[in-house]
Amino acid sequence: MEAQIKAVPRGTVTSPEGFFAGAVSAGINKQAAGKLDLAVLFSETPCVAAGVFTSSKLQGAPVLLTRQRLEKGHAGAVVVNSGCANAFTGGHGLADAAEVASLVAEGIGIPPEEVLVASTGTIGVSLPMKRIRPAVEEIIMSRDGGHDLAKAMMTTDTLPKEMAVSVKIGNSEFTIGGAAKGSGMIHPDMATLLCFLTTDAPVEKGFLEEALKKAVDTSFNMVSIDGDTSPSDMVLLLANGLAGGEPISAKSKQADAFQQALEQVCVYLAKLIAADGEGATKLIEVVVNGAADLSQARQAARAVVSSALVKAAIHGADPNWGRVVAAVGRSGADMDEDKIDLYLGQTQVVRAGRALNSGKRAVSQMLKGKEINLSLNLNLGSGSATAWGCDLSEEYVAINSEYMT
Repeated sequence: MEAQIKAVPRGTVTSPEGFFAGAVSAGINKQAAGKLDLAVLFSETPCVAAGVFTSSKLQGAPVLLTRQRLEKGHAGAVVVNSGCANAFTGGHGLADAAEVASLVAEGIGIPPEEVLVASTGTIGVSLPMKRIRPAVEEIIMSRDGGHDLAKAMMTTDTLPKEMAVSVKIGNSEFTIGGAAKGSGMIHPDMATLLCFLTTDAPVEKGFLEEALKKAVDTSFNMVSIDGDTSPSDMVLLLANGLAGGEPISAKSKQADAFQQALEQVCVYLAKLIAADGEGATKLIEVVVNGAADLSQARQAARAVVSSALVKAAIHGADPNWGRVVAAVGRSGADMDEDKIDLYLGQTQVVRAGRALNSGKRAVSQMLKGKEINLSLNLNLGSGSATAWGCDLSEEYVAINSEYMT
């Protein structure tokens, strides 16, 4: 059965039925003085919940606490702050994260263990609890509060990142929404990236976890800004079931539609993160086809999109395609030089491993644009993958040389 998936106008994380959010300025984020930096997302009914977290050996207190609470597979709210990562803060960092959750739980009337916690910002700095305690009481929840939550998550981001889709399949209708942040310290393997996803669909816990992992592997794990991962990264998915019907499982007729819609939201948000990379002037999309398998396709695409040399060449509109094939060569993916086809935009520059001298003007013009498409065919198998990143500019260095000053 074919599903109808449509973007929700001004869609956000509170677009699904039963979700509310609100945000305040607590004075945590010095880079956003006077702006929103503390937010709460809340469901009026308990949710089945799943999460995917940073692969870094250094994990912030919010990640540790939220992972532990998600073992039960349900949650009712998320509290997030920007300006302080609450990472590398030891036992008192965990105590602070737990206290923030308790304050939120008390305000909305749910058990503290049902509140998940996320933080983003400077590492090695403690949460300013004297500011946070009174600020939590000032948060006012609303159905369109997802827009404020998306703003409160921002650090070096230049714009909020939001998306929602409505899904209709047969007699079943539901909505999936999301809000994300990320601009620097982004690299595949749960790249600092936060994303909160919500749905009013009823979803079985095991399928929810599986669907989220697949969606993250296709989207956020295929983004690279600068090669650095963060101790704060997490993607959370909450399903409150208010759309009604039988819980969606892997065997349900709605399963494929749910997966497709979830991936559509995640890919959209991932591309916004890539385009909003610190100092970025161009979005880069790398498509790899013909790899030996899916894993190797992802290896190759990630290597190209994360290459500092490729990113620098694209920033300068320099058609140095040798850097692209060099990145594939070091990726670990199987390759045969005599079989590679490479396109820069719509122009083929390599055919069966041989350079073509035509189309230079078209390539140069394409590289001056805002969206750069690179496409490789390794002609070894059926593996395909897409990755996203941005160019490397002088502004990136400026932003990261002044982050704490």
